[in-house]
Amino acid sequence: QVQLVESGGGLVQSGRSLRISCVVSGFTYRAIGWFRQAPGKEREGLSCISSVDGNTYYADSVKGRFTIARDNAKRTVYLEMNNLKPEDTAVYYCATVLVYGSSWEFEDWGQGTQVTVSS
Repeated sequence: QVQLVESGGGLVQSGRSLRISCVVSGFTYRAIGWFRQAPGKEREGLSCISSVDGNTYYADSVKGRFTIARDNAKRTVYLEMNNLKPEDTAVYYCATVLVYGSSWEFEDWGQGTQVTVSS
């Protein structure tokens, strides 16, 4: 079974950048992605990266601001978030991705890391 551990969240001012990380333990062919969930809101899929060829996908809400990357040697997937906005405030989760695009499905995910953007 895959285990995912996120880190790197915190409090950041609007317009600034933050990079969060996800260490992946165990083997999977699944893409690794990120989703977030804010209080009172539904889970929102953000981005994913293929474990096979490194292809990436971004939701429209973060395209151009967020960048996903992986370091295979460190078994780590990163999400670089630029020009952060207060509406980006949420708990961010790393997950194995079953379906992405107009809808998202995740199989395993970590405990999450809190990102808070102040105005």
